[in-house]
Amino acid sequence: MAAKAWGGRFAQATDPRVEKFTESISFDARLAPYDIQGSQAHATMLAHVGLISEDERDQIVTTLDEIGRQIAAGQLPFRTELEDIHMHVESALTEKLGDIGRRLHTGRSRNDQVSTDLRLYVRDAIGQIDGLLRDLQSAFVARCERDADVVLPAYTHLQRAQPVLAAHYWLAYCDKFSRDRARLQDCLQRVNVCSLGAAALAGTSLPIDRQMTADLLGFTAVAGNSLDVSSDRDFLVEFTFCLSLIAAHLSTWAEEWIIWFTTEFGFLKLPDAYTTGSSIMPQKRNPDVLELIRGKSARPIAAVGQLLVLIKGLPMAYNRDLQEDKLAAFDAHDTVSACLELAAAVVEGAELQRDTINARIEEGFLDATTLMEYLIKQGVPMRTGHETVGKLVALCESKSCKLADLSLTELQDACDKISDDVYSVLGTANAIAAFQSYGSGGKEPVAERVKYWRDELKM
Repeated sequence: MAAKAWGGRFAQATDPRVEKFTESISFDARLAPYDIQGSQAHATMLAHVGLISEDERDQIVTTLDEIGRQIAAGQLPFRTELEDIHMHVESALTEKLGDIGRRLHTGRSRNDQVSTDLRLYVRDAIGQIDGLLRDLQSAFVARCERDADVVLPAYTHLQRAQPVLAAHYWLAYCDKFSRDRARLQDCLQRVNVCSLGAAALAGTSLPIDRQMTADLLGFTAVAGNSLDVSSDRDFLVEFTFCLSLIAAHLSTWAEEWIIWFTTEFGFLKLPDAYTTGSSIMPQKRNPDVLELIRGKSARPIAAVGQLLVLIKGLPMAYNRDLQEDKLAAFDAHDTVSACLELAAAVVEGAELQRDTINARIEEGFLDATTLMEYLIKQGVPMRTGHETVGKLVALCESKSCKLADLSLTELQDACDKISDDVYSVLGTANAIAAFQSYGSGGKEPVAERVKYWRDELKM
């Protein structure tokens, strides 16, 4: 049985059930590269301030590289009695170097060590998620040229509202994911703070150089209060919240495309590679990938609450409860990563069913608002124009026709300010052509935004 790092104070061996209950190696092993990175920087700093020799530093750094390769190759057995990845690395180092290995933990605690490892992990995770979001944005922008001439009905309350170009839909998601990327970059400011040197909670009387450690690890700041940073998990909650909002945006997109894929809508054809069949109904093609993206969004969303509940009742500073923070954050990260990877592939491979869309594009009076705005341009007050067009829609419903099918006489009976140029705004194509405000769904505004996103994503 390995000696505990804290065992000097204890006369009785730990109950094996406690060891099993308290271990975290089953889920924190993924922090190994960051633990090694942090330990190598710490050893370099210790040598710089004279707490270990340069030869000891070199042996520690080299041996940590060797241990890292062993872990990556699955050649270092994990044992519950060693509790976590930090003690596995330190134990392996001590087995290889003896007292030299025992010097590594000088001037630090597992408290600041765990915090540092998590910050390094989250920093890399932010970069990885940002790259996946960019890939998804690029997939949407790449569709814009392919679907340039497609007009779709846009909905409010899931009722047909106004027409927009398909590219306008695609770029809407680019904007959502752009906000997600911006949030991650903002979160990075609070992640990229060095915890090492806070030790257990009060710092250390040893002459360590915390700024040097921070510089070696690429941190942009050094935590100014050892008591706060030893237990701070704000950065982890914030990161997980960013993931939860990404998941919510993915779920919104998945829900929309699931609806579009139904026979009732028939807007979308999904690639066979991203659909599944039924075990009993041979005709079925089910959007299981989209449904699981929608379903899996619950996990990162729930993780935020899990972390907030975890930290809300903890006194200053470190408490063992914080071991549970990694389970929520790791699962949220893994879930969102997997969803993003598949989302980009689905977006690239899906096809709009143009014939089905075009066959019904004139349904739902998508040009009604444009007609109202035509009346406004003729000097009709907005609310009067709204009422007038509403009556015209009711007339069309009674005749089972479109607004563009009404005679000029019928239109002028509703409003004497209407002239024959009204037909230039009636019909879906004319309604699309009429849009001119920045950010709207018409041709010129959309073309402007497509160019913006191509430049932004360097496509």
